[in-house]
Amino acid sequence: MNKTLLLCFILCVGLTNSIGQSRIVHTGAEQMNDYLPLLNDKKVALLVNQTSMVDQAHLVDSLLSRGIHIEKIFAPEHGFRGTGDAGEHIENGIDARTGLTITSMYGASKKPSKESMQGIDIVVFDIQDVGARFYTYISSLQYMMEACAESDIPLLILDRPNPNGFYVDGPVMENEYKSFVGMQSIPIVHGMTVGEYAQMLNGEHWLNSAKTCNLTVIPCTNYTHNTKYELPVPPSPNLKSATAIYFYPSLCLFEGTKVSIGRGTSTPFELWGHPDFKTKSFSFTPISTAGAKKPVLMNQICFGQNLNMSPEDALVLLNGKLNLAYIIEAYSLTAQKDSFFSPFFEKLVGTNTLRNQIQDGMPEVAIRKSWEPGLMKFKAIRKKYLLYKDVE
Repeated sequence: MNKTLLLCFILCVGLTNSIGQSRIVHTGAEQMNDYLPLLNDKKVALLVNQTSMVDQAHLVDSLLSRGIHIEKIFAPEHGFRGTGDAGEHIENGIDARTGLTITSMYGASKKPSKESMQGIDIVVFDIQDVGARFYTYISSLQYMMEACAESDIPLLILDRPNPNGFYVDGPVMENEYKSFVGMQSIPIVHGMTVGEYAQMLNGEHWLNSAKTCNLTVIPCTNYTHNTKYELPVPPSPNLKSATAIYFYPSLCLFEGTKVSIGRGTSTPFELWGHPDFKTKSFSFTPISTAGAKKPVLMNQICFGQNLNMSPEDALVLLNGKLNLAYIIEAYSLTAQKDSFFSPFFEKLVGTNTLRNQIQDGMPEVAIRKSWEPGLMKFKAIRKKYLLYKDVE
């Protein structure tokens, strides 16, 4: 191929950084010309973590190098550097690398206090989400929106693709099961970016505030809800691969049971098992590791299923759905069924119906059928706030 034809080929096809994607997706954080004017001469706070990267640099470093005055950092679950265990309290402190003050949103309080918002002109949110209701970054987003609304501080969201943004599925949460792992009546898989979700919180008046948030969203470019986007940085310690992220909405249901999903192994959220499932040939042993200091069933040999595979194969297997086959099989393998579920299961799924359906032996097809009315209602709401072309 001569140089002219090669250049034409590159321009027409483009480079890829995700599965089946022919054009490079650029995150909101990369659109600096669009948002730096909003930050100049302002006292800026950032709600960020280890995923807040611009090319090879952290957003904090990029802004500091451009003369932006950063007043403080707010840290979500897992902390500013993303090293904390799931559920581990994050303390206030000082970032050793930059000397900036860190205010935790996953410690004594999950919502910023009036005092912590003083001396701030604008807040920037730039965190990579994975599109599941119980992934707590969108809960921290809501609390920050409420704090900003109450203190009349604008919020700037630098949007990022949703790696599970190509489908909507699961039971819609019932209000009585509201918690930090489910703050709104949305399905388990909501199919929205954080920018779209923030617009919905505002537009549907779902904030626990008398005011709406003064919100600006810098969208991604070259992204649609058909895009299968592989994250360049793990969004939390136990989501280490694209495969784990695809299985996360399905396997996280096990967090409300006595079954391990591989925390304390090299491939969490790519397997499941329990010491009692000895009829299964695959085995693994969770141990204490960074990001999983005290994993479920630590130091016990577990038998179950290995779902470690390529992201492409995971997409084919899941087929754009929340898969209940794993938890249904695990329940069937359990001898002491009364102890299989924990009270946390209802908080995760947002309803007590699913536990009853599984216990009653209802087929997965019938369970999924019961979700349809709630999903149709949610999709009609969701449609109003989409910033990107939806799945066809």
